[in-house]
Parts: sequence; structure tokens; C-alpha cells
Amino acid sequence: MLAANPQAIDLVRLNFNPQAQLALSLVLALVMFGIALDLHLDDFKQALARPRALAIGMLSHHLLFPAATFAMIQLLEPAPSIGLGMLLVSSCPAGHISNFFTHRAHGNAALSVSISTLSTLGAIVMTPLNVTFWASQDPALAALLRSFSLEPLRMLLEVGLLLGLPLAAGLGVKARSPALAQRLHGPMKRFSMLVFLAFVVGALALNWAIFMEWGRYVVLLVLAHNAMALAGGYGFGRLARLPERDCRAVAFETGIQNSGLGLVLIFNFFGGLGGMAIITAWWGIWHIAAGMGLSSFWLWRDGRKEVAA
Repeated sequence: MLAANPQAIDLVRLNFNPQAQLALSLVLALVMFGIALDLHLDDFKQALARPRALAIGMLSHHLLFPAATFAMIQLLEPAPSIGLGMLLVSSCPAGHISNFFTHRAHGNAALSVSISTLSTLGAIVMTPLNVTFWASQDPALAALLRSFSLEPLRMLLEVGLLLGLPLAAGLGVKARSPALAQRLHGPMKRFSMLVFLAFVVGALALNWAIFMEWGRYVVLLVLAHNAMALAGGYGFGRLARLPERDCRAVAFETGIQNSGLGLVLIFNFFGGLGGMAIITAWWGIWHIAAGMGLSSFWLWRDGRKEVAA
């Protein structure tokens, strides 16, 4: 039986037809377009006034987290498809809800927005680069990667179309008609999030039996992986002696990933490979719970300090 052997998750393929793959890509583009409508030049000016904090956030997100993920894979030795999924998640840009959690936790929201945007633009190069580089350092991951004949340039083009094009379109609307962008932003944000959540729930329902059978192999792993990202981002900020508000922003920018992009890439480049898809989908669910929990903790701690003062 497949379930008796965790390695057999590498043989699982999720049910996802070409029409559903196209729909997911369009939903992701819609989300990115909505984000671009709310970007303000002043946000970047404030963040660029403190380039050191911005650089720390980018280093934590695009270099330290993928490297730490590879070390975690070597230590725990998960099934190759799970390990490759962990690498892909760690190589994705920051998820757009990181800005919400940073603001909620009294973190530096301007810095958060700047890191999110720059990490999204940087992901056009860094996502395929990190996946191919770190996977090539492990024989099992490298063999799995070769079995799909992954072309980094093709992935780079795909990520550029999925992220860069809708961001450019949203920024274009913002520049040409700020009033229209302001009117569209709220409804677009709510609509795109609802559509995305509906899509994830629908995909989960179609593959419920697979998730029930294999979910236990990834739940604790995602919890540990995400905790490492959040703690690592915060710890790196503290080590660099950033202010507390900046450390909180770096924590969320490191630990909240664009799992929607990860799923698109898995279905477009890896044929819906079971371990990759399951760990990425569960990450997309868990990091919302973790972000709410951590922001609530910081809110509670700040409240206690105010009372004590």
C-alpha cells in the first residue's frame, strides 16, 4: 500500500486539469493587480530612507530562508517531492497578507510593503535560481528535478508573466488615474481574495481523499518550517540591531510566502507532483493561522507593556 511508505507520496498526482491551471494563474494575476493598485510612492521613499533595513529583509527572504530550508531538508530527510516543495515555498516571494499582519502587529508597514514588492520583483530571477541551485546540491532532489526537465529560463518567463505583468498593469492604472485606482482597490482586494479562497477550497474538495491520506506527513513539517522562517526573520533583524518594528516586518516578510505562485509553478512545471502540491497547499493555509497567532501575541505583549507603564 502507498500509504505505508512516506516515499510513495512522490507517486501521487493531484487532480487538476489544464482549465483549472489557467484559472489559478488568472486568479494569481488578479491578486497581484489588486496589490499594485494600493502601492504608494511615499511608502518606498520611507523605506529607501533606511536602506539597511530593506537590505536585511531582502537577504532574509531570498538568501537565508532558502539556505536554512536546504539545511532542514538535509537534517530531516523527507521524501524528495516534499523536500522539493519546501525549497519551492522558501523561494517564492512574500505573500501579500504579510503587510496586513505587520500592520496588525504594530510593525513597520512601509518597510513590509517595500520588501514585499521588491521580493516579488526579485522573485522573477531568484525563485528559479534558488530552486535549481539548492536542489542541485542534493542527489535525490537533483534527480527529481531532472525528471521534469525543468528549464530555469522558462520558469523565469512564467514568473515574470504571473507577477511582473499584473504589477506593471496595476501601477500603470495607479499612475494614470489615481482616483480610479483608489475606487478599484478595495473591491478588487476583497474580490480577488474571495476568488482565491474559493479556488483553494474547491481544489481541496476535489483532492480531499489525497489530503486525508497524506496530510499527516506534512502538517508538522510545515509547522516547523514556517516557525523557522518567522523566528529566523525576526532573529536576523535583532542580530542586525534593527528597531523592534522593523524586526516584526522582516519576520512576516520571511515567513509569509506567496503559496499561490508556488501552486501555479507546481502544476505548470511539475505535473502536480503530490508531495510538492500538498506541502505548498498546506503552507498556504497554515501561514495564515501562524500570522494571526504571532500578530496577536505581539498585540497582547504591547498591551501588557502599556498597562505596566
